[in-house]
Order: sequence, then C-alpha cells, then structure tokens
Amino acid sequence: MPETTRTPQPTETGPARRSLGTGPGRLLVALYGIFTVAAASRSLYQLIAQFDRAPLAYGLSAGSALVYGFITFSLVRGSEGARRAAFACCALELLGVLGIGTWTLLDPSAFPDATVWSDYGMGYLFIPVFLPVTGLLWLRRSRTERTAA
Repeated sequence: MPETTRTPQPTETGPARRSLGTGPGRLLVALYGIFTVAAASRSLYQLIAQFDRAPLAYGLSAGSALVYGFITFSLVRGSEGARRAAFACCALELLGVLGIGTWTLLDPSAFPDATVWSDYGMGYLFIPVFLPVTGLLWLRRSRTERTAA
C-alpha cells in the first residue's frame, strides 16, 4: 500500500509541529543535500588524489561537507533540538564562509587551490554565502511560527 503523508495534528502537549523540511524548507534541504554531496565528493577526491597540492584547502572543503551534511540531517529531523543545532551550524557556516572568503582574498598564496568557501563561494555562484543566511532566516521564522501557534 502506498504510504500517505499525514498532516501534523495538535496534541495534548502542545500545538502541531511543522517540520523544518516542509514548504520553503524543502528547497533548503535540497540545496544543503546537493552541497553535501558536491563538497564531500570533491574533497574526497582531492584528499586522495591531490593531498600534497593544497591540504588546507581540501581539508576545509571536507569540513564544509560535514557542516552541510549535519545541517541537512537537522533540517530533515525537524525537532526543536535539531532546529537549535541547525541554527548554530548555519551561524558557524556563515562565519566560515566569511572568514575563509576573506582569508582567500587577503592571502591567496595560502590557497593554491580553491575551497568551497573561497572568495565567498564565487566558484559556486556565491550560493555558499547566501545559503547560511537563508537557513538562519528560515530557522528563525520556523521558531516564531512554533511559538505563535
């Protein structure tokens, strides 16, 4: 039998909980999922085949893949604890993009090859700088929707 999607119902313990991965959150889940796969596969190949060329850059790309994966998992999970964890990771991601983006502009010699967050994600159409901002806004909005309900 096909599985049906059930709409959350209010319970005795509180209002219905809206999943973080519904509505506009689906686009965030999809983008974070894509970036998880892209950053992980790229960094894995680079760490295996080209480690001696730019270990810092490739290690940072692997770190970004872990952050993307954790945020994706947290958005899908959707609990209040997962929302808080995703919020903290999105803030960490934004700091990483801004910090590494600035570092790559100030000291390009430190990065013989680009990371996902180099030049604020220019190689990825600046999506890495917009993604955490959008994530933070969505997570904040979903929190206010829950507390207002």
